[in-house]
Amino acid sequence: MKILVLSDGGTGGYFGGRLHPGGADVTFLVREKRARHVAEHGLMIESPKDLVTLRVKTVLATEVKPEYDIVILSCKAWDLDSSIAALIPAMSPAVAAHTCVVPLLNGMSHLDALDAAFGRERVMGGTCQIAATLTKDGIIRSMAEMQSITWGAREASQIEAARVLGDEFAKTAVVWKVSDNIMQDMWEKITYLSTLAGMTCLMRAPVGDILAAPDGRDLMRRYVNACEAIAAREGYPPRPHMAERFRNVLNSSGSTLTASMLRDLESGGQIEADHIVGFMLTKAREHGIDDTMLTVAYAHLKAYELRRGERISAA
Repeated sequence: MKILVLSDGGTGGYFGGRLHPGGADVTFLVREKRARHVAEHGLMIESPKDLVTLRVKTVLATEVKPEYDIVILSCKAWDLDSSIAALIPAMSPAVAAHTCVVPLLNGMSHLDALDAAFGRERVMGGTCQIAATLTKDGIIRSMAEMQSITWGAREASQIEAARVLGDEFAKTAVVWKVSDNIMQDMWEKITYLSTLAGMTCLMRAPVGDILAAPDGRDLMRRYVNACEAIAAREGYPPRPHMAERFRNVLNSSGSTLTASMLRDLESGGQIEADHIVGFMLTKAREHGIDDTMLTVAYAHLKAYELRRGERISAA
């Protein structure tokens, strides 16, 4: 299996890098500056458990050929259009009709864009849990001991490719799963990610401080209730064990947990407001679900974007 990883950041670099020592045929699609850095220094991954330097293959967008079985797509939502453009040569249907994309983006709306570009039959579902970043000195730094990746077929024609990718990850220490219901997994993630991102950004505080504030616990409950109701109306109510797990996280007194969106916001960077909070707000309004918390959180995030001088589109 030939695997192309599109990522100039931490997520794709981490998972693609972990595949390499097991003998997987992995190539990284990167920009010129990153390609020069990797050629000189190698692909460096630092985690609480290890520090490794890997000699890996890289390719530029102008050099991509349609020869890959799997494309792991990891980017921020605002880079999706440019990422799709970079992948067009690799996804040429006349030569690589079998190629499947495994997207590791936050939210759900990217599926429509990828389906439109490459066809639903070539776009799997995917999700991951990771706390990693690409540092200024070019190191992929993982900030937690365990990282996990889940993917699965959205069409029967993708089942075999999903299984074979599992064979490659089986040679690594990464926690991975080939899901038999990837849309359920993705809806569960957006349900609780929207709650965590919306609340920690709105309050500019970690979970524990929100819960300790007057009415904070009730506001957290109202937000997660709305998101769970949305998922249920979409046909993917959170499974009881997942609901219990995440509600425990969101009700953990003293917790220092925040969403990565809050870290992006506090550093003055771009945020995925539309894809994580705006998406759920639109769904709440479609289904007639109380959207009070989502509305306030979304307005807060869009006001931040306006201060950054970004062009605003309504949810």
